[in-house]
This record gives sequence, structure tokens and C-alpha cells, in this order.
Amino acid sequence: MKNVFKATALAALLASTLAMAASVHLKPPHRNPTFVDQGLSMQVAGSLAGLGNGDVVISLSAVGNTVATCTNPAGQTQPPGQNPAPSTLTGSQIIPEDAVKNGSVSFNVQTTTATSPIPGAPGCPNPQWTETVVDVAFTSFVLTVEQPATVVVLQLTCTSSVPTVNGTVNPSSIACVVTK
Repeated sequence: MKNVFKATALAALLASTLAMAASVHLKPPHRNPTFVDQGLSMQVAGSLAGLGNGDVVISLSAVGNTVATCTNPAGQTQPPGQNPAPSTLTGSQIIPEDAVKNGSVSFNVQTTTATSPIPGAPGCPNPQWTETVVDVAFTSFVLTVEQPATVVVLQLTCTSSVPTVNGTVNPSSIACVVTK
């Protein structure tokens, strides 16, 4: 009887270990997610497979160059793009455990919108000017998948060969590498 209990306990431990060691990956046919530049934010969508049990947290960090106009107190503006500054925007999506079907789930995560006007107008000639963000040209992205929260099961680092422009980003310009 003691051996049966040990075998059952060992099987339960092995099963829970296998569930935690799931091989999370992006589902074919789209090995990379799709990226949509929404002007002042970035949206990333895709499908995951290999998930275990528990809620899924998808986090996105997108880095890009801010395109802004500077307006002086008299209302005269500089052309956009004269004062580009790097910007990092983040967002996350929580997917409940019951949405995961057979280890698979689709996601659609979006960053926050770039702050505009920028307080203190750091990219303008002086703080009395108003700096208005008109676009963010994104250059890199990090997508992190956690299951459960705080346990990273997949991290994808992607770069764009050219800064993005508004709309769907050409998949051939994006290169992604699994970093976790």
C-alpha cells in the first residue's frame, strides 16, 4: 500500500512538473505575431500553443522614435520630426485560464498611447513651447508571455529593419528571436 501511495504521489508530481515545463510557442502558420502601428501606439496579435493551466499574462514593450511638433507661445510651429526622441510604450493583456483551449489561445495586446503634449517640452527650444507628439515610428518590441503570472514561459524580442509607419507592418521587415 505504501508503494502505491508513493507511485501515485510521484505520478502527480511528474504531471505537475510537465505542465509547468510546457513548450509555449507561436502557432503556425504565423510564427511571428502581426504588428499594427496605430500612430501613437502599437498593437500585436497572434496565437500561442503549448500552454499549461492557469491565467496567461501577455506583456508588450515597444520602442520607437517620437515624432513631435514644437509650437512657440505665439503659435508658430517647427516642422514635425525636428526633435525625435526615443520612447518606450508598454501594455498587457490578461487571458483567463478558461479561455485557454487545448493549450492554445489567441492574443491581441496594445501599448498605451504616447503622452501628448509632452510636459516641459524637452525636445523643443525651451519649456515655454508646447511639444505635441504626432507619431511614433517603432523599431523594436519585446513580447513576454507568463503562465501563471510572474513565471515567464516565452519571451520574443523583435526588431524592425525600418521604422514603422501607420498601419500593418510588413512581416518581411520584422525579425524575431526567442530569448526565453
